[in-house]
Amino acid sequence: MIQRRWQLWLVFLIFAWPVRLAVAQDRVIPLKEALNTTGTVIMIRHALAPGFGDPSNFRVDDCSTQRNLDDRGRQQSQAIGQEFRQLNYSAPVVYSSPWCRCLDTARLMQIGPVTAFQGLGSFFEGHVDRSQSLKALSAKLSSIAKEQRQPVVMVTHQVVISAITGLGTSSGEAILYDPSDQRAIRIRLNSSD
Repeated sequence: MIQRRWQLWLVFLIFAWPVRLAVAQDRVIPLKEALNTTGTVIMIRHALAPGFGDPSNFRVDDCSTQRNLDDRGRQQSQAIGQEFRQLNYSAPVVYSSPWCRCLDTARLMQIGPVTAFQGLGSFFEGHVDRSQSLKALSAKLSSIAKEQRQPVVMVTHQVVISAITGLGTSSGEAILYDPSDQRAIRIRLNSSD
């Protein structure tokens, strides 16, 4: 009888464990809760920039050769920034991919001065070396985990966010990432949701 209970308990654990992990990964927290964390990063995928990838004549220093924000993307960026400002968040620096759609998203948010950071560049089409970018970003994330009192905001691309957090994102979506334990949680940016 005791052995049978242990077998049932083991079967329960095997099937319950993945369900528990899936719930934790699907958890969504409000922006206010995310802003109350320390040593963390809020990774935001750039706002809506219709299309896929970048044109074949892409150059990082020429916005006319890139996929850029449209009117909805610019409005989305401003709305994201408004959510941060309503919660009195102001950043000493907002890190951004050097791609124009990311820089524009970060600037239109108006939550702090924007600094382009190579470690946030998109390696989707091989415009930058994936391993070098992730190495630079990992070093930056390690320093953030040790030094920051409030979350740091980084605006980047889906491939970068996914490589670091394991989570996919839509345009303008945010993920709270804790470099110290590598936990990632989705953030609800719209306070009216």
